[in-house]
Amino acid sequence: MKTIGLIGGMSWESTITYYEILNKEIAKALGGFHSAKIMMYNVDFAELEANMSSGNWDGNARILSDAAKRLEGAGADFIVIATNTMHKLVPQIEKEIHIPILHIADATANSIKRDNIKKVALLGTKFTMTQDFIKDRLTAAGLEVMMPDAQDIELVNDVIFNELCLGKILDASRKEYQRIIAEMKKRGAEGVILGCTEIGMLISAKDSVLPTYDTTIIHATEAAKMALE
Repeated sequence: MKTIGLIGGMSWESTITYYEILNKEIAKALGGFHSAKIMMYNVDFAELEANMSSGNWDGNARILSDAAKRLEGAGADFIVIATNTMHKLVPQIEKEIHIPILHIADATANSIKRDNIKKVALLGTKFTMTQDFIKDRLTAAGLEVMMPDAQDIELVNDVIFNELCLGKILDASRKEYQRIIAEMKKRGAEGVILGCTEIGMLISAKDSVLPTYDTTIIHATEAAKMALE
């Protein structure tokens, strides 16, 4: 079994889900008392959030590259970054290490394509929805990616940072997300990507009029498979 180098803490709320899925998938595959071999570096999200707010992405690249190098040095075989937004920095992090990074967008695209879906809505942080670091990987895989309108982008982002990252799950916010997903369906979306690792805390398949692709579940499940290859 390969050792997974997990960079977590962005936020720690969703990192719990990664840890649980990784161990459950390994146990399911191997049986008995088996669990995943994981090395985890948990960052202080306050530092990264402050850098995001000020536009200091190079600062975040240094923090995450340092985490990846420490995990590589400790014996990790590959890196899993437990967040969508920080995949913006994957090209910079890859330059600092010699082991692969399992990209969250690639894992998600493969899952969607297996269902023969071509047109998907993307929900996530404002950075994920308005920049191209996730969208371009999905588009390169042959998917058409749709975003909410500007006002709803702000709403989705505010719920993530002001509620979900702090462990707050509000019914009113769930209803707003459901409204946005329903509107995306009207615009032609065939599925919806829950493209922030916290969104799954608020929205599950039963809450959505579209098939959901929870990047946390997909990414962690794919990481477990990679560990067993």
